[in-house]
Amino acid sequence: MDDVVTVIFSSGSTGEPKGVLLTHFNVDANVEAVAQVAHVDARDRVLGILPLFHSFGYLILWFAVNHRMGVVFHPNPLDPGMIGSLVQRYRVTILVATPTFLQLYLRRCTPAQFGSLRIVLAGAEKLTERLAQAFEDQFGIRPLEGYGTTECAPAIAVGALDFRAPGFYQPGSRRGFVGQPLPGVSVRIVDPDAFTPLPPGTPGMLLVKGPNVMRGYLGRDDLTAKVLRDGWYVTGDIALMDEDGFIRITDRLSRFSKIGGEMVPHGRVEEALHEAARAGVQVFAVTAVPDEKKGERLAVLHTLDAALLPDILRRVAESGLPNLFVPRLDHFVKVETIPILGTGKLDLREVKRLALEGIAHLN
Repeated sequence: MDDVVTVIFSSGSTGEPKGVLLTHFNVDANVEAVAQVAHVDARDRVLGILPLFHSFGYLILWFAVNHRMGVVFHPNPLDPGMIGSLVQRYRVTILVATPTFLQLYLRRCTPAQFGSLRIVLAGAEKLTERLAQAFEDQFGIRPLEGYGTTECAPAIAVGALDFRAPGFYQPGSRRGFVGQPLPGVSVRIVDPDAFTPLPPGTPGMLLVKGPNVMRGYLGRDDLTAKVLRDGWYVTGDIALMDEDGFIRITDRLSRFSKIGGEMVPHGRVEEALHEAARAGVQVFAVTAVPDEKKGERLAVLHTLDAALLPDILRRVAESGLPNLFVPRLDHFVKVETIPILGTGKLDLREVKRLALEGIAHLN
């Protein structure tokens, strides 16, 4: 059980990819835990569109095989025409995708094509309320949100369908949250510096312990020692947990900028920009560039007509976002497309490179 079954490389969205050593037990424990909350059977059929070099895609393979489900594979998740056709043709009941891919299907797939779906699960990046509501309005099914990391094989928490019975109701998900920890998985929210536990509702560093936590990084004992502390995996994500155990991911620690001594979350700024632009798809990506006076300053890639930006920034300022969180108009850089990795995540390194080049060109 403890033999390494696969080496899956982390996405490299924030740095160099690392080889994650996962054992038979890591993968199987994660598959069985997901199955306990998803309540699947042999009548279910899952669409495999996430790449198998991605931990979520790898999970889907064994999830389907171990539980006698039909599985339909398609190599290109960016092909909404074929995705809709396959779901309809094979009566797929479970769709697992990233929010980026769901945005494409929202524009190109019909409600009839997705009529057989009973579970839509989004992971790998934040599912915005605007996208979740638009998807539900069009297809009649609200996406659930899950959360994980390659180092945890990968699922840590998953939103589930509500459970109803005479005289009993248990919610399986909560809006804005990524679900509750999977069976057998323990989580802890701690102070990012002191690593002391924090009370419910307080944001802090998310730690994970369980049978799904990796053995370590391939050939990098130094990096392994940094992220595994007394059996707890340090995710690098800032999160909070409510009294019922539901987890909300605030942002990655690496996606904060320290500006004038205050921590500014890039994800929150992105959300505010998209809300102000009333955009159903991702048209902004926030990063940081060096600043001589304040250490860092926000920079934003965008795909919109530049003439729309002043009005969007006005609405952002009026939304109540702190002034420090509002990017300057001269720090917006127009690009053809927002850089996305093959896994559907933002390519944060490329975002920063384009922002640095664009601002240098503007200056």
